[in-house]
Amino acid sequence: MSKAKGERRQRTGIVVSDKMNKTRVIRVVRTTRHPVYKKVIRKFIKFKVHDEKNESKIGDKIRVVETRPLSKDKRWRLIKILESHKE
Repeated sequence: MSKAKGERRQRTGIVVSDKMNKTRVIRVVRTTRHPVYKKVIRKFIKFKVHDEKNESKIGDKIRVVETRPLSKDKRWRLIKILESHKE
């Protein structure tokens, strides 16, 4: 995933927590190949995301963009909801 100069990083993830006000926790999946056994491994990382209007809910697939530090852990901002999870 190369980026042009001045372009901010974007990630796509699933919302795993919406308990905080204007903040969501998302889980981003990336796949990598084991260096010796060549098996495909899924690795996960969590990000805290700023959601100004509290639009996203648990299970939604969202796109986020990197931004300036908004709090101690928050460095990402919600761009749009790609898929809404219906219960």
